[in-house]
Amino acid sequence: MMDRSCPGVVEPILELLDGKWMLLLLFELFNGTQRFGELRRKLQPISPKTLTDRLRLLEEKGIVTRTLYPGVPLHVEYELTESGKGLQPIFEAMWTWTQEYGASLRKEAEEAVE
Repeated sequence: MMDRSCPGVVEPILELLDGKWMLLLLFELFNGTQRFGELRRKLQPISPKTLTDRLRLLEEKGIVTRTLYPGVPLHVEYELTESGKGLQPIFEAMWTWTQEYGASLRKEAEEAVE
């Protein structure tokens, strides 16, 4: 059971998931090592600056590692660290919840607009 006496305990994960594109970016990284260009194509219309900023934040937080491969052409790959991979059960739970309740939430939102 969760201890609700200290709400600050969840702040690190909330800060991490707060930014636009962050959830989708992490979902893509759960599929394995990705190059910058691959991520950009999969997350269209994300801008290169936004993608760079999100990846840097994930790297600073120890969620993602960035590996630079010298040569021509130079390329960079991103992959989840063990800490990042530890987020997968959270995302799986969110996916399960969305499958169960997402349609009714969308329906309620549409009805509220009408």
